[in-house]
Amino acid sequence: MRIIIFFLFILQILVGGAAQAKDDFLEVIVADPFLNMRTGPGSNYPIFHIVERGEKIKVLKRKTDWFKIRNRKGKEGWTHRNELSQTLTLDGKRTTFKDITIEDFKKRNWELGLLSGDFEGAASITLYGSHYFTQTLSTEISATHAIGNFSSSVLANIKLAAHPFPEWRVSPFFALGIGIIQTTPNATLVKAVDRTDPMANVTIGANIYLKKKYMLRLEYNNYKVFTSRNNNEEIGEWKAGFAAFF
Repeated sequence: MRIIIFFLFILQILVGGAAQAKDDFLEVIVADPFLNMRTGPGSNYPIFHIVERGEKIKVLKRKTDWFKIRNRKGKEGWTHRNELSQTLTLDGKRTTFKDITIEDFKKRNWELGLLSGDFEGAASITLYGSHYFTQTLSTEISATHAIGNFSSSVLANIKLAAHPFPEWRVSPFFALGIGIIQTTPNATLVKAVDRTDPMANVTIGANIYLKKKYMLRLEYNNYKVFTSRNNNEEIGEWKAGFAAFF
């Protein structure tokens, strides 16, 4: 659990840093007689405030076709794309919003995903985050928890991945990684000792663009565990899941 918490903390720093680095929010002017602000991103949320014509607002973030906005008094709420498209930019032009397409998938900078699979017969779940230096090169950190009939394992891993065909909708990748694995035997009759060992792994997989900012990820990992005993261990893992990119 300490390993997982540590990697979640690192992911939060990375994602939070990326978000804070881009705080120059779009500012627009309401051109219609009024603009509705709702308490949440949906028509089922109540309208709690009206922004009047000529007032400036800032666009904070987007969730599908709903946008979180802030008025000059600091009040924040949600409005639909149809209403926001009637606003004007500061230079008097009609506001337009770019849809997320496969082109954004090709040029993504970050990924955050959740995978599940089979870790040598044990059920596994993985949380990972990736940062792209270029379209063809990325680094990744991940935390995995695998639970089997005879033992459970926690893995922490860092990888360097190559993406030879980033322009493909089904984009293959190859990665090399290092990390640690902690194994806890499920022993009841004999007192067993937990083991923590270094490891290395080779990964082959594919990222498949679905729609908007979502993708499907498939991968196979081959782990080499360097134990303190006479022989090392080799473990195979298949897994799949979904991720969001930005």
